[in-house]
Amino acid sequence: MFIIYDPKKQRVPIKVWLENIVQLEYGCLKQATNLSTLPFVNKWVALMPDTHQGYGMPIGGVIAVEDAIIPNAVGVDIGCGMAFVETNINKNELSTQEYQALIGRIMRDIPTGFDHHAKKQKCTVLEQSEFAKAQKQKTLPEGLPEIEEGYYQIGTLGGGNHFIELQEDEAGRLCIMVHSGSRNFGYKVARYFNSRAKQLNEKWSSPVPREFDLAFLPIDSDTAQEYIAWMTLALQFARENRTVMLNVVKRHLLQVIPNIEFQNEVNAHHNYAAAEHHYGKQVWVHRKGAIRARKGETGIIPGAMGTFSYIVKGKGNPESFCSCSHGAGRRMGRQAAKRQFPVAKTIADLKELGVILGKRNKKDVSEEARFAYKDIDFVISQELDLIAPIKKLKTIAVIKG
Repeated sequence: MFIIYDPKKQRVPIKVWLENIVQLEYGCLKQATNLSTLPFVNKWVALMPDTHQGYGMPIGGVIAVEDAIIPNAVGVDIGCGMAFVETNINKNELSTQEYQALIGRIMRDIPTGFDHHAKKQKCTVLEQSEFAKAQKQKTLPEGLPEIEEGYYQIGTLGGGNHFIELQEDEAGRLCIMVHSGSRNFGYKVARYFNSRAKQLNEKWSSPVPREFDLAFLPIDSDTAQEYIAWMTLALQFARENRTVMLNVVKRHLLQVIPNIEFQNEVNAHHNYAAAEHHYGKQVWVHRKGAIRARKGETGIIPGAMGTFSYIVKGKGNPESFCSCSHGAGRRMGRQAAKRQFPVAKTIADLKELGVILGKRNKKDVSEEARFAYKDIDFVISQELDLIAPIKKLKTIAVIKG
């Protein structure tokens, strides 16, 4: 970890869990510097080793904020995160043909990309949440999602870097990992409140420059409390979304191997804000592409498809506000990846690795080529003061949107 601090340009330092500044892209450093000038950021800005440029705030960024909340420091996929479960069977109990058939059946039950369910699904969060029930009775402002929309989006994967993977651990045991979030439901919440924050910041002549794209809401304002309520609902929705998909995979595995058992399930967000206590103050910790890693807490850090992923235990390091990376982190943008790595090369690479790919439209598969991401082992090596790896996982099969 190294520190960037120029008192003439920054109000607080930037702590970076990498070796040197050369490993930070310019856009990421600029956004982190913007964060370090904000009047309500407490202590410092923390950048995890998978950090790269995002919208307003770097992905892999963590800030502790006093008396304010920043919608764009949570991001548009509120509650995006990981779910994981391990089994008691060896991966060799299924043949390649059985894995291929299994992937096909899962894809028939789980819509990917922009697709939603054609029929209304059961959604416990939307049925039981008092906040959701109250919103059903209202005519909501334009831009916010209708609660009813969520019933068609629950149990859907999405596109981009979202995935369902069948994996093997070092002992050869079969495991399942899911990466997804709150879908278009959370996206609408994020866009609406970021827009509202921008409007209000203009009205207040905010000290935060508009070009930073970090419009904030005072925590005691009605709009901030509305955002927190909607964000909380989106977080609950995202968690259930991952659980539903995990259960689909479990069900199909049970049909193939009736005596299979599932254990050590984990389900955690990496795009959210939460009220926490750090360095003697109550603050709102914003984790955008970072997971909480309190002492003894289990976390999931996935790599790119076809590489390795890790299950880790947090060390509760206060310097990162008890956080760590959420993945490998991109080393190039999606369009650059498509230009540099032809579709045929990406598919051939997966075949060479022995990875089964489940994807309906393969024309954009190179956006997620492993070469477009940082080396997950390097990322892990840079944060051993934050986490301890306890399980290393290799991809057997992957479903992408």
